[in-house]
Amino acid sequence: MAPILSRVSSNFGFGKRTAAAATAPAPGIEDVFQTYLYTGNGSTQTITNEIDLSGEGGLVWIKLRATGGSGNYPGNQLFNTVRGSTKSLKSDSTAAEATYPDGYGLNSFNANGFTVKDVSDLGYGVNESSATYASWTFRKAAKFFDVVTYTGTGSDQTISHNLGSTPGCIIVKRTDSTNDWYVYHRSLATATENWIRLNNTGAANGAIGQDLWGPPTSTTFKVDTYLGLSTSSATYVAYLFAHDAGGFGDSGNDNVVSCGSFTTDGSANATVDLGWEPQWVLVKSIDNVDSWFILDNMRGWVTGGNDARLLPNSANAEQTGSNYGNITATGFVANGAYYANSTHIYIAIRRGPMKTPTDATKVFSAAITSNDNNYTTTNFPVDFAIAQSKLGSLGYGALVSSRLTNRFLLKAYNTDAEASLYPENTWQSNTGVRLGFYSSGYDIAQWTFRRAPGFFDVVAYTGTGSATTVSHNLGVAPELMIVKWRTGATGGGWAVYSSALGAGQGIFLNGDGAAAASGGTLWNSTAPTNSVFTVGTNSLSSNNSGGTYIAYLFASCPGVSKVFNYTGTGTTKQIDCGFTNGARFVLIKRTDSTGDWYVWDSARGIISGNDPYLLLNSTAAEVTNTDYIDPYSAGFEISSTAPAAINANGGSYIGLAIA
Repeated sequence: MAPILSRVSSNFGFGKRTAAAATAPAPGIEDVFQTYLYTGNGSTQTITNEIDLSGEGGLVWIKLRATGGSGNYPGNQLFNTVRGSTKSLKSDSTAAEATYPDGYGLNSFNANGFTVKDVSDLGYGVNESSATYASWTFRKAAKFFDVVTYTGTGSDQTISHNLGSTPGCIIVKRTDSTNDWYVYHRSLATATENWIRLNNTGAANGAIGQDLWGPPTSTTFKVDTYLGLSTSSATYVAYLFAHDAGGFGDSGNDNVVSCGSFTTDGSANATVDLGWEPQWVLVKSIDNVDSWFILDNMRGWVTGGNDARLLPNSANAEQTGSNYGNITATGFVANGAYYANSTHIYIAIRRGPMKTPTDATKVFSAAITSNDNNYTTTNFPVDFAIAQSKLGSLGYGALVSSRLTNRFLLKAYNTDAEASLYPENTWQSNTGVRLGFYSSGYDIAQWTFRRAPGFFDVVAYTGTGSATTVSHNLGVAPELMIVKWRTGATGGGWAVYSSALGAGQGIFLNGDGAAAASGGTLWNSTAPTNSVFTVGTNSLSSNNSGGTYIAYLFASCPGVSKVFNYTGTGTTKQIDCGFTNGARFVLIKRTDSTGDWYVWDSARGIISGNDPYLLLNSTAAEVTNTDYIDPYSAGFEISSTAPAAINANGGSYIGLAIA
């Protein structure tokens, strides 16, 4: 008997195969996957994550992180568009699918996300008041992910799919009755004879001589009565993940999902090379009895700190007390006793966005905040933030934090090591950041950035003491790099590379000094490329042996950002950045002589009159009674009244402007 199949879409968002559609650009991972964090409101809430579920179909996986409301931990709830909204399966349970009444649970799949509905006294666990949630959305897309439903025949059967490539992992669950969540993974020994269960902690199992899964092909996979995956008239759902199948990015050949394995060494460490930076991993030991777990960069997969993990096989709250590994620009490092003497399988998903931005408002925001704990929200996922008080009396200057390092703060105006001084400093949502260094009620300037190709990147690395290269994902050669030794203080200043100065010179963000020859110690006299930058020999500021570093990389992105340099004239001077509506952010530093790091932004005012400025290298209060720059549609204009630190005749200057 032929299998009974059901799907939402067969074109995965690429449209009909007309000549025009065939030349459409390939999607980015941001089009098909999103981790989205939210806090329940005990009613109805729409989650806007820009993933088209109503048109393309897919899966939404919701997990309670920390309890509120009723105090229940209802577990991992999975909703898919093929079965329909309000129908939930729990990956930590063998139970049959539940159907929630009156639109509760996942209320609807939308063109840009989904809607949840809950009340605390019912405790459906997707939107309880004050409870915090993680959601993971997987859109159906060729060479990424597919959802298939079928009905058992009582015999082994072959099931068709639209993944467009050979699956690397398949997860199957019976929906009409109790049954385990059976998992096929390409990295299991004799994969077609092996399985592992998503809903428990057990090690991998095998049935010698049993061809349980096919093997899978680019169009089909097999299900076997041996595992109860083809019981007569029973209904099932299967989730299929691709493996290194290409199909994404500007080239159309970039991978976005990998299904692999790693074995730790005697120190319980392993380095996984994916060729790209991940944002989400699902990991399980196949040798030992231990939990599955999920790490993602939104909740806190911290490079150099404790990570937040959730367990697919458990209803328990989020665990945050251990370091399970670090993200790198090309993969991840597993470390710690959890991994000891074991082989693990994983599904890893690439970090986005993969598309070069064209709208600066989608990657940068300037704001003034004085709310409790100085929480700032934007309309884009935030990866990096700088906050600076407008009052010098507080004794603090610019504070710097990145999602990659989570709660850790650095001070741009001195050489202090990073610190986590206040628990309020939290990357608590996709689109917000809280730099709670100051008491509420004070005006704080906050500048927030999203990592994006051609615009901005953040890289964490460990120094070697010898000249070495560090991988990055900017996609173009950085024109401005700012590097700080995270754990070192004395002698470990904020080293700055400028393409205008060249790789043989350096300048420091935490001071007002002129640029100087670095003798190759900072950048090894080697200009960065579109994939790596080079750090020199045993420089405390860029490559001390064993030192942990953070690097912020900027480039000129047409219509979005401009890394500029100019020679001063002492008279009015226009800086053409290629913009159409002027600059919202301007940073300027004199390089041939002393001069501070001046910052202006449109939130505080870039106008024809006085323009308030702050100094990144100082704890001084905001200056509001000067008119040093003015609006100019293509960038900004330097006033004739500007001092030598900004416009001395013959002086040399570098800077960054954002549209």
